[in-house]
Amino acid sequence: MLEWIVSTVSSLGYLGITLLMFLENLFPPIPSELIMPLAGFTASQGELNTALAVVAGIVGSVLGALLWYFIGDWVGEARLKQIADQYGKWLTVSSQDIDKASGWFERRGSFAVFVGRIIPGIRTFISVPAGISRMHLLPFLVYTTLGSAVWVTLLTYLGYSLGRNYPVVERFIGPISAIILLSLMTAFVVWVIKRRQQRGQ
Repeated sequence: MLEWIVSTVSSLGYLGITLLMFLENLFPPIPSELIMPLAGFTASQGELNTALAVVAGIVGSVLGALLWYFIGDWVGEARLKQIADQYGKWLTVSSQDIDKASGWFERRGSFAVFVGRIIPGIRTFISVPAGISRMHLLPFLVYTTLGSAVWVTLLTYLGYSLGRNYPVVERFIGPISAIILLSLMTAFVVWVIKRRQQRGQ
């Protein structure tokens, strides 16, 4: 994976960074924790402009987020409710639950999108509920870009500072990502168990 990322950035430059960050949003196993630190390291060697590398990373990240947004928009709340009503017994999710979630997202959608773009493990998929809830495209783009800019700039700066040791970034952020994902999965399992218990009463 690392060799492929290095080869892509070396051969395609800014376009390679944009392409990799776009793919990273579609396929989470491709880690931004390696892409942008590598871009920062390459910039520290004078082969790339740091600001342009950051811009390329943001563009790729936002394009990937937009694709997930449109997927969510295509699925839509109505279709999701149909699925919930049809398979709610097994999913432990009802159309009323979706109404509540949509209401929450309408109230806090901008904040959720901004913060979600910074949190490993969540940043890829936060665009889906934004699309499902029909969040207006302009605010979605603004907050997605801001959140992506924070994440991309941080990783690029770390790579620039660490030099050839830039792969260390993934070693530190990787466990954090795993902890966040595990916490979310645990919270979901607990929620499902509680829902089943409530329905059994």
